[in-house]
Amino acid sequence: QVQLVESGGGLVQAGGSLRLSCAASGRTFSGQAMGWFRQAPAKEREFVATISWTGRNTYYADSVKGRFTISRDNAKNTVYLQMNSLKPEDTAVYYCAARDSTWGTFELKGYDYWGQGTQVTVSS
Repeated sequence: QVQLVESGGGLVQAGGSLRLSCAASGRTFSGQAMGWFRQAPAKEREFVATISWTGRNTYYADSVKGRFTISRDNAKNTVYLQMNSLKPEDTAVYYCAARDSTWGTFELKGYDYWGQGTQVTVSS
């Protein structure tokens, strides 16, 4: 099993920035692609970004492209989501996820492990 713990959420004004972190522990964190998803109240969980095991390949939802950056530090077993130019519509609980594949996917069902989430609130 892999345990994932997100941190870095909070309240920020529109136009501001936050950096989310996702720390992995448990079995060896090796060869796994990672993803970030989010879920706003009364909405389904949606894809935000994914990164391959090597970090060389990333993919973003159109709604965050150019504003968010996913990265990882495998030596620290940590994945990051840098969020800039935040908008009120970015308000959601953000979830980190890992999958037993070196390649990421935008599909929610493609992930094997999930964190508990961290709240991000963007005020207008």
